[in-house]
Amino acid sequence: MLIFGLQKLTLLDYPEHVACTVFLGGCDLRCPFCHNYELADGTAQPVMEEDAFFSFLSRRTGLLDGVAVTGGEPCLQPELPAFLARIRDMGYMVKLDTNGFHPDMLKKILDARLADYVAMDVKNSPAKYARTVGRAEPDLSPVLRSIALIRESAPDYEFRTTVVRELHTADDIHEIGRMLQSAKRYFLQPFTDRDTVPHAGFHAPSLQEMNEYLGIAGVYIPNALLRGIDSKSDL
Repeated sequence: MLIFGLQKLTLLDYPEHVACTVFLGGCDLRCPFCHNYELADGTAQPVMEEDAFFSFLSRRTGLLDGVAVTGGEPCLQPELPAFLARIRDMGYMVKLDTNGFHPDMLKKILDARLADYVAMDVKNSPAKYARTVGRAEPDLSPVLRSIALIRESAPDYEFRTTVVRELHTADDIHEIGRMLQSAKRYFLQPFTDRDTVPHAGFHAPSLQEMNEYLGIAGVYIPNALLRGIDSKSDL
């Protein structure tokens, strides 16, 4: 397994735990607002090999609770179960990020109890998924299957949506809410621009809009929350 990025300490990526975040390469989506597009399009170069990463982990015993595994899309990697098992064997908890398009790999990981927490991106309402993920006519049955798997089998989990003013409306949040009805945990987080976003012209909703969307989501998911927003900010 090649490692394409390593954040050595995070208090945010793994809720309620001190963790590091490891970035794996490759993604089957081409979201036009992606923060890590260089991992998706293959232009990023690996920063270390697997053994160097585990050497790092061996020096963090007692300092870190867990490892957040993200990308890109980790579930594209056939060696992912063995990678997660090695992390678990060192005594660390595992948080796995996924786009939900790989339920077979997700099921393999959950059946083997290799992930303690799963975070899945729900990109948009079904009618707008194609535009939001940059793929024509995507089959959403894997996404729906992953939602069901996570709800039924993940020890802990969250669903989340990055909200982009040009891509999301109140009607979309209603549709997402229906997809995730009564989920344990759902976060709405505003888009933030950065140099690696592949397409210009996207903006965050206003704080008022984000609060409106939260109110809609809360109708379907009582534990819906905003993330990545300063309460005093106007975005």
